[in-house]
Order: sequence, then C-alpha cells, then structure tokens
Amino acid sequence: MKTTLLKICAFLIVGACATTVANGIDFGNNTSEYANDGECDDPRFVGGGMATSLNNDNIGLDAADCMALIAASRIRLQRTRADWDPVQCRSIDYGDNSSRWARDGECDDPRFTGPGIDDIMLAEDAQADAQDCRALCTSGEVWLK
Repeated sequence: MKTTLLKICAFLIVGACATTVANGIDFGNNTSEYANDGECDDPRFVGGGMATSLNNDNIGLDAADCMALIAASRIRLQRTRADWDPVQCRSIDYGDNSSRWARDGECDDPRFTGPGIDDIMLAEDAQADAQDCRALCTSGEVWLK
C-alpha cells in the first residue's frame, strides 16, 4: 500500500506529498486515509494521542497529526533497540496468552516494538501474548516502546 501511495504522489501537484521534517524527525506526509483526524496513526510514535489500532502501512503518512501531538507533548518517538537492554525484560508484566494471536511466534502486544512484532497491533492484545513477547524480548527482537 505504501508503495502505491508513493507512486500516486509522483502524479499529484508538486508539494502535495512533500515530506515534513521537524526537530530532526521525518514525519513524512499526509497521504494516510487516517490523516488529519486528530490521532497519530504512525506506529513509530507512542503516547496518549495515538490511534488505538496501528498498522505499519501508515509509517510516515500522518505528518500533521503526529507533529501536532509531538508539539503538545502527548506522544514521543518509540525507543530503539539501542535504547533498550534485554535485562529489562525480566521486570515486565507480560500478562497471559489470551489473545487469539498468542503463540504464533510474533509479539502482538502493542506495548512492544521491534522486528519481532506483528504488522497490525490492537489495543485489545495488550498483556495477552505473554509467551511470544517474553521470548522475543529476551532475545532482543522486541522491546517496550
């Protein structure tokens, strides 16, 4: 989907899909179907102004909402692997395995980020995929946002 949107941008009026960079953050553009709805839909961010359902297809496609929420100190960039020590995984309450996506080899808990997470993260899966998230956190493949 992102590739399709970028191709569409090439045919739009100059500047319509220009990327926005502020405070060293490349916010991207506003081509998400959820842009300009008051919630940040870009899963690179975390905080109180985030949409409840996030999809990696919206990375860099909700600039105005995310910029406004950063400016209001309601969201921040997620932690990176370099910001996380797997030793910290021992103190996390992972919850249980009640998610319908539990035990599938991917962490479905939206509190986490990293290469071991699923592409679509739902609020209802918070603390509901303990086995996968614990194993992936310990191995350094996911970490708390």
